[in-house]
Amino acid sequence: MEKYLPLNREGCITLRPFELTDLSDVMAWVADDRVAQRCWWDAFQSREDAVSFLKCSLIAHPWARAICLSGRPIGQMTFEQGSDIERYRGEMGYALAYKHWGKGIATEALKMVVSAIFCEFPEIQRIDAVIIDWNVGSQSVLEKAGFVKEGLLRKYGVKKGETVDVFVYGILAS
Repeated sequence: MEKYLPLNREGCITLRPFELTDLSDVMAWVADDRVAQRCWWDAFQSREDAVSFLKCSLIAHPWARAICLSGRPIGQMTFEQGSDIERYRGEMGYALAYKHWGKGIATEALKMVVSAIFCEFPEIQRIDAVIIDWNVGSQSVLEKAGFVKEGLLRKYGVKKGETVDVFVYGILAS
């Protein structure tokens, strides 16, 4: 089921599952270094790698949605529920095509997704997001969507061979 959110300047954004026919649109942002620099994956250089990413990481994902503008994917939202003792929480991830940055689209899509997650997964009590410490744009998206910055995790992950610090953000169902 598609969810719709009206935007004044750009029409409506929708959220929907990914399809193989989305490949050309997905390539526009997964192959962009400006986008990949802020994500855990590196920019895809080949169509074959992008097909694999689309099939294995987006279509096969238990909860991944395309952020669409005029029906065409311009980004992604993913949610991964924790397991065992962490089953009451989950982690949010997202990416948006560079040409759509700074227009409020990611913030509004994130608000839609948070609402949907808390409805679809009534056992979820919190949603987390981890953001590389220098990615102030994404920090702003989270804060505008109601997430709270909870702390700094030092040397949390590796990006292009370098360990990076991240901020952890959270939002509670209550």
